[in-house]
Amino acid sequence: MLNQTNYSFKIRFTGEEKGPIPEEFLAAAHAGCFTMAVSFALTDKGFIPESLNTEAVVSMEGFGITSVHLSITGNILGISIEEFEAITKEAEQNCLISKVLKIPLSSEAHLVS
Repeated sequence: MLNQTNYSFKIRFTGEEKGPIPEEFLAAAHAGCFTMAVSFALTDKGFIPESLNTEAVVSMEGFGITSVHLSITGNILGISIEEFEAITKEAEQNCLISKVLKIPLSSEAHLVS
């Protein structure tokens, strides 16, 4: 996957080159895992999502990651915002990536129609 990607010290610390940084990979993995957990829970409860889109924001201080915030937008027929929020809060804490992170996590849910 990364064999043809510009991935180096200069990208992360000097800004001299363009390319991905490890924190972006963490955000992508967390957003994907979280979305899969939400999708699984929705389907398990009889809701079929037409679309789910998640953005993960990784916050840093110095050389440490301090938190991750997940924002999911879903187009799901027949679900209330309260049900969707409850499912996302459970997924926030229980997706595999969330379970290995020892930092504060937060999430928010938005429904579109």
